[in-house]
Amino acid sequence: MDKKTDKIILGIDPGTNVMGYGVLKVTGNKAKMISMGVIDMRKIRDPYLRLGKIFERVTGVIEEYLPDELAIEAPFFGKNVQSMLKLGRAQGVAIAAAICRDIPIHEYAPLKIKMAITGMGQASKEQVAGMLQWLLNIDEKDMPKFMDATDALGAAYCHFMQMGRPSTEAKHYSNWKDFAIKNKDKIQS
Repeated sequence: MDKKTDKIILGIDPGTNVMGYGVLKVTGNKAKMISMGVIDMRKIRDPYLRLGKIFERVTGVIEEYLPDELAIEAPFFGKNVQSMLKLGRAQGVAIAAAICRDIPIHEYAPLKIKMAITGMGQASKEQVAGMLQWLLNIDEKDMPKFMDATDALGAAYCHFMQMGRPSTEAKHYSNWKDFAIKNKDKIQS
């Protein structure tokens, strides 16, 4: 990915009760929060109607912000298989909404997202939210009530952090001299 062009990244934190979303605008090597919020489905009793609501609302967010890419949190392995199944369905429906609009999808494990933002894989939701608030200069009044929104923004920010890193053919260096020889274009005289 080229960091020189503007991009809109939509982050999603899947859930069947509350699903978070966060939208980042990337200009050059800077990211700015455009929006974050939640899709609250707690009043919908029927699980299939909840999935329909997820599709409808994620499609609406896509139509409003026209993201270039989707970053979505992967379900983590827990002890409750039913919860994981429900979470996987919610994630699948959000992914289907992006596929319908030809939006590339990138999936990140919760541990990877927390590491990218806080440097600690075991960081709490509050630590992730606080670091995002600081990194993106988000005013306290704009911080959401539900952490699902900041988790979604975290997925988008994690993807932003991954954009400039080579995903293929990693270069290996034996020492600083080796680095300098192989990267003459990056060294100023």
